[in-house]
Amino acid sequence: MTEKTGGTPRVGCRHAGEDRTVVVLIDADSLSGMRVLHTSDWHIGRTFHGRDLLADQEAVLSGLADMVSDERIDVVVIAGDLYDRAMPAGEAVETCMRVLRRLRQAGAQLVVTPGNHDSAARVGTFADFAAAGGLHLRTRISGLHEPVVIDDEHGPVAFYGIPYLEPDPARQALESTGDRVPGAGAVETRGHAAVLTEAMNRIGAELSGRAEQTRSVVLAHAFVTGGQGSESERRIAVGGVEQVPGPVFDGVDYVALGHLHGPQRLDEHLRYSGSPLAYSFSEAAHHKSVWLVDLDAGGLAGVERRELPVPRRLATVHGRIEDLLTEPEHTAVEDCYLSATLTDEVRPIEAMRRLQRRFPHAVHLEWKPEGGRATAPLRYSEAVRGRDDQALADGFVADCRGAEPNESERALLAEALRAVRATESTKTGRRS
Repeated sequence: MTEKTGGTPRVGCRHAGEDRTVVVLIDADSLSGMRVLHTSDWHIGRTFHGRDLLADQEAVLSGLADMVSDERIDVVVIAGDLYDRAMPAGEAVETCMRVLRRLRQAGAQLVVTPGNHDSAARVGTFADFAAAGGLHLRTRISGLHEPVVIDDEHGPVAFYGIPYLEPDPARQALESTGDRVPGAGAVETRGHAAVLTEAMNRIGAELSGRAEQTRSVVLAHAFVTGGQGSESERRIAVGGVEQVPGPVFDGVDYVALGHLHGPQRLDEHLRYSGSPLAYSFSEAAHHKSVWLVDLDAGGLAGVERRELPVPRRLATVHGRIEDLLTEPEHTAVEDCYLSATLTDEVRPIEAMRRLQRRFPHAVHLEWKPEGGRATAPLRYSEAVRGRDDQALADGFVADCRGAEPNESERALLAEALRAVRATESTKTGRRS
């Protein structure tokens, strides 16, 4: 078994003798079985530092339809966070529906579970009707042990969708349905590990009652131990430890994980696809991708990675503003989403507007003066003692910018303070 990032996929069959190993390579085109595309964390409707990403999201995700056709994908699984919020805007819903329609028209069945950003109830609306058209929405905790079964020439493949399980509500839901579910047990402890362990126990019990040749795929949205997070993920620790041990998911052929935004392999059968676009500058080094999972008669036959197009690269720059605006070495990042850290001793005025003249997609700005600025802790009573309103306002500007206000700025501050006093006097007169 080999893992590829591109090119013609090949599978290695290894036979070890007493003193030698024979490797037979077989073209994937000659293989039979089921091919699954694993993606997650679409976050449709998300913005990037105020920039609308809907067009970029639709372009990248619609390109998956071409992959479905070109790579002969049978099933697309989406492991949570379809949307960026529980009540997505109408434009986000329309974009999502267009993408899902294109994937279905390209020939793939779709299996979807909600993540911690989604509303399970909203994602699952009309689930029974959608299934008839090949869109399988697995959103109910009470039904997480009920698989979507899709056949290939080797027999059935059971797809189990575990919706995001917020620990306490999920614990109550699991306990309330325990007497009606084979293999169910009590959720003895709190936290994600406990509810996911119970979910996998129910899936294992259901799977054990199926024909021996049944292969299995589980979709889950969780932070599995060993995974590497980024700044754009919302924490999912609510009343307990957020990480879940990988062995919780043992016993199935493949686990399609969602939640972490970087593509990563925790075990051969246990992987995060990551998000299709970068949603924070901490993801600048990510190679956004999806996993192509091959299942043959014996189970997991191979996994390959396919990188996704990047609508606009992310870049960071660091230095004095005049250098950033003039140095030719920064030409290569002029069309990137840009995060700039300014090191000027004095905070530059209108820095973002000036930067955007050269870097139109500059979206994030920090000021970290070179050498840093010493700031001793100061109590409020000490900060205001013996200082009038003008001195306090001047001091505030100096602390924020690193330089005292000039004469014209002091005049503006004085005018603002006079206006505030006049307003307060008027209010006092009305009350009296």
